[in-house]
Amino acid sequence: MMGLHLKRKGNIPVVALRETADVPYMVFPELDATDVVVHGFSTRLGGVSQGDCATMNFASGRGDDPANIRENYRRMAAAIGFDPEKIVLSYQTHTTNIRKVTVEDMGKGYDRERDYQDIDGLITDVPGAVLVTSYADCVPLLFVDPVRKAIGASHSGWRGTVARMGRCTVEAMKESYGCQPQDLIVAIGPSICQDCYEVSEDVAEAFAKELGLTLPVEEKILNADPSAGQRTENDSIPFIIKKTPGKPGKYQLDLQLANVQILTEAGVLPEHISVTDICTCCNKDVIFSHRGSQGRRGNMGAFLSIKENI
Repeated sequence: MMGLHLKRKGNIPVVALRETADVPYMVFPELDATDVVVHGFSTRLGGVSQGDCATMNFASGRGDDPANIRENYRRMAAAIGFDPEKIVLSYQTHTTNIRKVTVEDMGKGYDRERDYQDIDGLITDVPGAVLVTSYADCVPLLFVDPVRKAIGASHSGWRGTVARMGRCTVEAMKESYGCQPQDLIVAIGPSICQDCYEVSEDVAEAFAKELGLTLPVEEKILNADPSAGQRTENDSIPFIIKKTPGKPGKYQLDLQLANVQILTEAGVLPEHISVTDICTCCNKDVIFSHRGSQGRRGNMGAFLSIKENI
């Protein structure tokens, strides 16, 4: 697989690797098992972009040639199996705004200008419409309702997580399509892990306050309940915020675990949530990472579409 090797967190593989026509991508078997969607997360391999954006870049604001980005979309579409002309792009600005995608939106951001801004989440029940969000450490959230044949894709960085983007998406799908939280299958996609995500005390305080956590004063303070379906590693109890050892005023956030908490509080069943074992920063050579590259990077893409033949 193009020599692709990914460092994983934990001992049990969660994200599966696939490759079509020299384009590698990542999938969650639990989403595939619904038999309702096609989906995938890109790596930074298999595209045509150059320089800091080499090679499979989907960021339009980092100096890449638009023709390269368009070709990258074409290649990813061929690999995963969707029509690039039915792509609908988000317009990410760290909000919790969610757009209900219709047939009329197909192509927006790909071969037509977007007539919207400040959209970090997309939902739809239109077969064939391809929801696309992009990342370079923030958390991708993909939602599938196999009962009502509806989907959602949301971008949740630390600001979006604090504002409970996951819950906002669940509520939007319920309001628009009658989705019930307990029916949703959710994937928390490749993103920065807690070991790599160090923040200042003001960010940690805001995070703790909004999520109802206690800011730790020692390295080992419990801030999460494993009985809520939250991930454990090496038989230890996970916590969402921990102090960085030896660095006063510095903390490490687990955005993935925080999103698990937010989703379960919104009614999603713990057993229906798959949490990535792939960290973008730990794999900065093969996945775009803002922190890992000191901002010299492109964006990976997350793609989700309802199958047209179901």
